[in-house]
Amino acid sequence: MSADQTSSSLPGTFWRWIAVAIAVILFDQITKHAIEASFAYGEQLPVIPGFFNLTLAYNPGAAFSFLADAGGWQRHFFTVLALAVSAWIVFMLRRHHGEARLSLALSLIMGGALGNVIDRILLGHVIDFIHVYYRDWNYPAFNLADSAICVGAALMVWDSFRSKSATEKQA
Repeated sequence: MSADQTSSSLPGTFWRWIAVAIAVILFDQITKHAIEASFAYGEQLPVIPGFFNLTLAYNPGAAFSFLADAGGWQRHFFTVLALAVSAWIVFMLRRHHGEARLSLALSLIMGGALGNVIDRILLGHVIDFIHVYYRDWNYPAFNLADSAICVGAALMVWDSFRSKSATEKQA
């Protein structure tokens, strides 16, 4: 985009992807606050007994409790990292807004990252509430933002394979 163009001249598909990211942020925040309003810390509600609970957990680390016990520096690190990645994603969406799979992946990642940034900035930790387990195996609690990031990352990998095979077919 040249310097004389304004953001209002961006195609509607770019704004559609920004709207997807905003929807992820809103849905993430609504669900987190609903869980926090309904549960005491650590309280569990079996949804599928033996497999899936809703629970209220606080995570000062990254997705799936990565670096949760690191002493506090990770809050600022992951906030800055998520903001930097989101800025890069906006740049990428401006360039690739017509590529649906890649743009959806980027939008999901950005929405998830910013959903967790809101928690880190306002609360000092991320609210997690999805707990998957089986017998003695427990997956760390997570939230919808974490899920959006993972689905977005999987779509990016898929897109990279699809793009590569399309390029090879043209050659």
